[in-house]
Amino acid sequence: MRLRFWIGLVCVLLIAAGSVAAAIVVRDGETSSFEQMQRDEAVRAAHQAESMAQIAVGQLASAAAFFQVQGHVSRHDFGVVSRALLGQHVLNAAVLLDRVPSSRRSAYERRHGFEITERAAAPGQGVLRRARPRPQYYPVTDIAAKGPSGQALGFDVGSDPERAPYLERARDSGQPIATPVLDLLLGGKGFNVFQAIYRDGAPTATVAERRRALIGFAAGTLRVADLAAKVDGSLPEHTVEEFDVDGHPISGPAAKLEDPAAAPVQIANREWLLVVSDPNRPDIGLPLLLAAIGVAISSLLGALILIWSRNERLQELEREAGEDALTGLRNRRRFEEDTRAAMARRRRDRHTGALLMIDLDHFKEVNDSHGHPAGDRLIKEVATVLRRRARAGDIVARLGGDEFAVALPRCGSAEALTVAEALNAAIREHDPELDGVDPVTASIGVAIFGDDPRTSYATVLSEADTAMYAAKDGGRDGVRLFDAEAIRGDTSGRPS
Repeated sequence: MRLRFWIGLVCVLLIAAGSVAAAIVVRDGETSSFEQMQRDEAVRAAHQAESMAQIAVGQLASAAAFFQVQGHVSRHDFGVVSRALLGQHVLNAAVLLDRVPSSRRSAYERRHGFEITERAAAPGQGVLRRARPRPQYYPVTDIAAKGPSGQALGFDVGSDPERAPYLERARDSGQPIATPVLDLLLGGKGFNVFQAIYRDGAPTATVAERRRALIGFAAGTLRVADLAAKVDGSLPEHTVEEFDVDGHPISGPAAKLEDPAAAPVQIANREWLLVVSDPNRPDIGLPLLLAAIGVAISSLLGALILIWSRNERLQELEREAGEDALTGLRNRRRFEEDTRAAMARRRRDRHTGALLMIDLDHFKEVNDSHGHPAGDRLIKEVATVLRRRARAGDIVARLGGDEFAVALPRCGSAEALTVAEALNAAIREHDPELDGVDPVTASIGVAIFGDDPRTSYATVLSEADTAMYAAKDGGRDGVRLFDAEAIRGDTSGRPS
């Protein structure tokens, strides 16, 4: 915060110094012209429009990356991400499209409770019917909008001739692709931006690989009227603006603008033209110069605030996507990412690491006897114990419920057992802060990775889980190292 304050102060001082110098030059020479000021207004407004749209497109790409890692996106996960996307007040709607082969259509419709539909009439007439058979569909699976979403759920965007070509371009390029201005499903004029989502871990270097790896799209909707309103608020009073695409005005006054200035606006893959006209053509003088200075300072400060806001928003989105809401530890997705990276490093340097699976003993009795709030409080306390006792570089996560995991990126089996015993003792010795809640114990399973480079993350996780249940079968409050020869008991009646 202090660094940002000083950066902002220096920027303001530099802008003020430059403005004073410009005032002296203009006052003495009166070389500036109204046309130049008008061009500056157009450029500033275009930059603001472009910045707002780029923030939305960038967040859409981040959301697609999050959905790609998740594989299966729950309604809760979609809600968290869509709230962040709509929070910037530029996107009007956030949409998740699934790729559904014809062979999976019936299963998809049963699972989601709605049919896959298509337009029964020309685009813009709004009549939907059950989609006709085709090799694959791209239905709207989830949608979050600032207004009513109507019949959008289940609509096959791939059946729409106005949108299908841009879905294909987004699929083949891997880049965000914007449609032309068209009639939106939610009403009004605007455009869609599509960002392809590929199967996590699949190769995507070529167009053919991207087509095979495609699992869906993250999509955003921007209304032209909303974007124009944002731009209008940044322009001086009485200034009139319009947006042109391909030489045709799509927003603005009916009458032709007089002596306008224009500036390009790049949104995704499409270039717009912002045209500005100021009907008040004042004489050049000091008042006009001071107004221009004020607009310049405000615009620059606004740009600085937008940059900070964008970075903070992206950081917040990344944190929410990888953090367990109750404990602040890594969640399952983030733990898998970091552990896979650690396993890859161990394969390269030919060393070993370990994965510890930790499950609290008799935790269900705490919930049953004291209620879920007490159980949540105990989970947070155990998370604090693990965070404090973990070593620098260890990867600590809550996988869900009363199940935790710790990855030790570089250690052997003896060291891993020592660490596991220390964590087990720390949990056992912790005195819960809640009255009436007794200390808890944990069962810990340990699995080693890196000794066989072919071993996958899923295999190591399963081995640690098996060892953990072996510790429970052995009486709980213990540590077991996975050994395929030693652990062969039936775990069908696993204790809690």
